[in-house]
Amino acid sequence: MKFTKYLMLTATVSTLLYSCGGDAKHKEQTEEVVSTETDNKAWYTEEYTTKDEDGFRWKTERFSDIKIVKYQINGFDKLTLNQKQLVYFLSQAGYAGRDIIWDQNYRHNLTIRRALENIITNYSGDKASDDWTKFMVYTKRVWFANGIHHHYSMDKFEPAFSKEYFASLMADTKTELADDIIEVIFNPEIDNKKVSLDASKDMLLASASNFYGPDVTQKEAEDFYAAKMDKSDATPISYGLNSQLVKTENGLEERVWKSGGMYGEAIDQITMWLGKAVEVAENTAQADALKLLIEYYNTGDLKTWDAYNIAWVKATEGDIDYINSFIEVYNDPLGYRGSYETVIQMNDFEASERMAVVANNAQWFEDNSTIMDEHKKKKVVGVTYKVVEVAAESGDASPSTPIGVNLPNANWIRATHGSKSVSLGSVINGYSKAGSSGMLDEFCYTAKEKEMEEEHGGIGDKMHTSLHEVIGHASGQINPGVGTPKETLKNYASTLEEARADLVGLYYLMDPKLVEMGLVSSLDVGKTAYDGYIRNGLLTQLIRLKKGAIIEEAHMRNRQLNAAWAMEKGAADNVIEKVTKDGKTFFVVNDYDKLRTIFGDLLRLIQKIKSEGDYEAGKNLVENYGVQVDQAIHAEVLERAEKLNNAPYGGFINPKLVPEMNEAGEITNIQVTYPDDFAEQMLDYAKNYSFLPNKN
Repeated sequence: MKFTKYLMLTATVSTLLYSCGGDAKHKEQTEEVVSTETDNKAWYTEEYTTKDEDGFRWKTERFSDIKIVKYQINGFDKLTLNQKQLVYFLSQAGYAGRDIIWDQNYRHNLTIRRALENIITNYSGDKASDDWTKFMVYTKRVWFANGIHHHYSMDKFEPAFSKEYFASLMADTKTELADDIIEVIFNPEIDNKKVSLDASKDMLLASASNFYGPDVTQKEAEDFYAAKMDKSDATPISYGLNSQLVKTENGLEERVWKSGGMYGEAIDQITMWLGKAVEVAENTAQADALKLLIEYYNTGDLKTWDAYNIAWVKATEGDIDYINSFIEVYNDPLGYRGSYETVIQMNDFEASERMAVVANNAQWFEDNSTIMDEHKKKKVVGVTYKVVEVAAESGDASPSTPIGVNLPNANWIRATHGSKSVSLGSVINGYSKAGSSGMLDEFCYTAKEKEMEEEHGGIGDKMHTSLHEVIGHASGQINPGVGTPKETLKNYASTLEEARADLVGLYYLMDPKLVEMGLVSSLDVGKTAYDGYIRNGLLTQLIRLKKGAIIEEAHMRNRQLNAAWAMEKGAADNVIEKVTKDGKTFFVVNDYDKLRTIFGDLLRLIQKIKSEGDYEAGKNLVENYGVQVDQAIHAEVLERAEKLNNAPYGGFINPKLVPEMNEAGEITNIQVTYPDDFAEQMLDYAKNYSFLPNKN
């Protein structure tokens, strides 16, 4: 499971220097901006040229609703040569599979991407025109999303340039693209949603993602897996995780993602680099886990995937770790298939030691939870938590990245063998360096609320991420014989799981135990987090939606569900109050202790739904509280946010690792460089890591 970054409401573009006591010091920075602004925000573009006082340019550019940021790899120079090589080999393995996420997201993505890249590489015409700017912004949006659908809303991008202009670019650069694919780009009615969670539709036929053949229906897929699953199996494999389900003359069949199978050309490159990583592994446990991952890629055997995850969870020694393979299932409407992603990371020793207290007290958190006793784990095992420096990301983790990850996803492995949680410290730091300006002034009800956010918001956000990942996803258990959440809760499983993990974090953020543990300075941190969560769940996250839209993304659904349910249940005591001031809407928390009790009640309810596999109760909860949007408030929020001209989404340029070689061809050192240009990095990736054909 991954924790996504919600809107950062910092008062200025600032650096937040966190201490475990919760202090936040602000260093203001003035930006020099070169911009091309039009009435059409779809092709709004800016470049940022100002460097921080340390000489580093954190935020490089803005296009449409996206800002591009960089992150640093602190401490890389302190690694041994073997460790540097391990990081390099793992990063190369990650990039080698980059094409996979593009094809997973949509069957025509690779064809379209390569056409766009060919135009950029070979066009010698007027690059100062508005049309060229519109074309470049469209291409950058496609690069950022790993395809032609928005990475968050899932809506297909609409080009701001004409079909005629695109035809002229193709002619000038000798770019070939079939008429039906050109029609896909310009016709808003064709494959317009990457992932649809609209329960009133056939979710597979309404989704453009390439996990299923375009003619496979939801019922056919559900029946296919229902016939395979045994709910009495206490250690079920992750059915469908690493395959595409298609219709053949023999009926439904899985095209497995493995060497010699679907995506085999890229997978062979991945395993080649993983093999090099084995040779420089830090210890035997780490090497053995890597060998199992290679075996899984070679065979596609899901039992080997489970064996790998168990070995990976137990490989806790060493300074280097990684995430690699087909993992998160958010892009599958039915929650079976894993998107390709990789994260390569180094331990941040000081921060990890400080935050390890959360993992070390996992049993206390479980025992003192509000969930029913029969749903609590009697023994929480193998929970680890580290703050890490990210060295490379690829696939579904890049350019848009999570800020925290807890794996593996299989409930039985987590219960029996444990889990690993990481907080991506360097990514969080990069976000804070490039925070949005003016949001607190606009959406905080009082000056005191803003002051609290500035003082405690950073550590509160950090603690919520920790509790969400380490305690939230590791807590609770499913009743024997019920089956996995993707079987029982189906398309609502991801939303309910994220809501549950959020609620665990929220409940404990107001617990004096955190002060006793030295994790926060006072309960003001929890109060600030409550203010921010309600403000985001009911107001500011709506910035990410188009007018008239409903909420379909799982994390957004979970945040509105938790906030809206709490507001309704606390109405009699005015726990959360809707206030209008100067014609603007605010939601104000009046009683933090009662709100904590409400969060605990909802946590108990959602855990009961998950433990018992109660689909109807889960559906009702999500549909009634997490999906529909108050359109009047939405229109107001969009109007208030527009004047701030902030990008609601952020993503990262990866550092580039460059090996230094001696005359014998041996690596003698790895240098870290920091590219300045998003387009340059994307074209470099296209040149060096394109291993799949257009059609797979």
